[in-house]
Amino acid sequence: MNLKDRIARFQSTSATAGESIHEGLRSYMLKVYNFMASGVLLTGFVALGLFKFAVVTDQAGNITGLTSLGTAIYTSALMWVIALAPLGIVFYMSFGINKMSAQKAQTVFWIFAALMGASLSSIFIQYTGASIARVFFITAGTFGAMSLYGYTTKKDLTGWGSFLLMGLIGILIASLVNIFLKSPAVYFVVSVLGVLIFVGLTAYDTQKIKNMYFESDSSEVSSKKAVMGALTLYLDFINLFIMLLRLFGQRSRDRPCPSGWRGAAGFVAGSAPHRRARACGRRCRGARPPAPARSRDRPVPAR
Repeated sequence: MNLKDRIARFQSTSATAGESIHEGLRSYMLKVYNFMASGVLLTGFVALGLFKFAVVTDQAGNITGLTSLGTAIYTSALMWVIALAPLGIVFYMSFGINKMSAQKAQTVFWIFAALMGASLSSIFIQYTGASIARVFFITAGTFGAMSLYGYTTKKDLTGWGSFLLMGLIGILIASLVNIFLKSPAVYFVVSVLGVLIFVGLTAYDTQKIKNMYFESDSSEVSSKKAVMGALTLYLDFINLFIMLLRLFGQRSRDRPCPSGWRGAAGFVAGSAPHRRARACGRRCRGARPPAPARSRDRPVPAR
């Protein structure tokens, strides 16, 4: 065999190996996106279904109050369990994935997605359904574009990681501080920065997940990597959605607060129900403030 034939055979073998790697990578990334998309759909169905069972509506479809289930998940200590449980599962999967089977990892991921749906069901009380749908499609388009960029770019995005991590820690600290400050300006700035950070994380995480693929991985290892990659992209998508919803979501002004107080109007000024209603109205931004007393409503002083 002459040198020319050897070079031709080497090029043919290299091309075949390259096609095999590309086909395996496409299959792996498709599995990641399928898990992630299925998790988002499960979250949406659980959130909407739980909201329907948690509220009482009149014939026109307007919300008039909460059911016993709604009272439990929105006003009792159970709401903190629902809110914190997904965080616990994220830590459990992150530190225990090596000891799990691929099937168990998938099951835990579905449980996580369902719990996220339960924790996000209150957005249907706070925002209109049309604005939620609109923001969801904006999020899907933005996420898809940035994930495609992260997958196809030849640029190494590793350097983004430290800056994005510092930004993420910064908005977490600012959000915790703003719980006590209750500053609309801080709320707006955190939301804007959050959008920018999670847009960047989408591209960065996609490239990192792509680089995690090895052709030599077994089916079990590849499946576990796909689940963890789906979890990462799912968190990017959900957090981007929440930040965009804060900026562009339309508040449901006519809906009751989760605690059941519709507003301060109708209560005696200074009374306990009046104070509770006003406090709830400030928290939910859904209760209308009491109308100022008109002149004919004011008591006429005794002559």
